[in-house]
Amino acid sequence: MSALKRAIREVPDFPSPGILFRDISPLLRGHFAATVDALQELLSEQEWQQIDAVAGIESRGFILGAALAANCGKGFVLVRKKGKLPPPVVDISYALEYGSGVLEMQSGSGQLLLVDDVLATGGTLSASADLCERAGYRVSALMVLVNLNIIGHYTWRDLPVRAAIDY
Repeated sequence: MSALKRAIREVPDFPSPGILFRDISPLLRGHFAATVDALQELLSEQEWQQIDAVAGIESRGFILGAALAANCGKGFVLVRKKGKLPPPVVDISYALEYGSGVLEMQSGSGQLLLVDDVLATGGTLSASADLCERAGYRVSALMVLVNLNIIGHYTWRDLPVRAAIDY
């Protein structure tokens, strides 16, 4: 895991002064297979058997989630920003650090693993999990590549988020 963590580039004062941005691009470029393997290992074989599909949050959650779904023989579900999916869609509004946003997805059913790249404040992950349930799915597990540990131990409806890399 330390090799994966070392591949993440630190960019000070991006996107604004005082922020230390964790750039996962070098990690994906040089260690993509190992990254996906590390994420896959966060769930037991029994847990994977209960998952029907992997839902990825736009946009880097797509990269990680789609690779996990392919590796595990599961379907893939998109959680997108407003206006990116053809109707009919289910949507949810949520608060961002500097404004608000709307996420959409198409309705469905089954057990989902919800995947994103980075957990900072939990707003996007929480809204996405709520959206998945509103759209007819059951969220069985939450997973991120990087947990910045800004908010401590994050859970959504008693489901802990699992992270391959913690800061």
